[in-house]
Amino acid sequence: MSRIHTPASIEQAPNASQLMLEDVKHMLGTVPNLFRLVSHSPAALEGYLSMFGALGKGELPAPTRERIALAVAELNGCDYCLSAHTYLGKHLAKLDDAEITANRQGASNDLMANVAVRFAVKVANTRGHVSDDDVRVVKDAGYSDAQVIEIIQHVALNVWTNYLNSALKTDIDFPVIKHRPPL
Repeated sequence: MSRIHTPASIEQAPNASQLMLEDVKHMLGTVPNLFRLVSHSPAALEGYLSMFGALGKGELPAPTRERIALAVAELNGCDYCLSAHTYLGKHLAKLDDAEITANRQGASNDLMANVAVRFAVKVANTRGHVSDDDVRVVKDAGYSDAQVIEIIQHVALNVWTNYLNSALKTDIDFPVIKHRPPL
């Protein structure tokens, strides 16, 4: 059970958040618990949606963004985000089960995406303190400067949602996927 009450509907959310939640509903067809929970702070919801929207216009393809989200959620043990991104990965990004498994292990079966996912995991594991060689590998694989920055930004955005959902125990409203315990 969530540690903070999740508004049951858009109408129960703070007035300043309702229009933003309507936009989420229009975009996704529903308003997941994460968005309704964050709606308690219209400023936080606006910040999240702004970054999410801006990154959606970036150079990284949607499947790579989902791969990064899965890898970071597994790393951080966030069952809400694993559940959400497994669903979104399958239904929107069209990732198959083998790819989702690889992503949760910090890799990808797609050669180009593998470089991005592995770099994202290094960024998350080192809290951004990657080596010159780590950046060089991503660049040598063909990622632009903009894409390298977007990979890092996706890590940051996903860490935020992982921490928020884990700290507040957001009720999972997707088919539940549990993180694997560390070895």
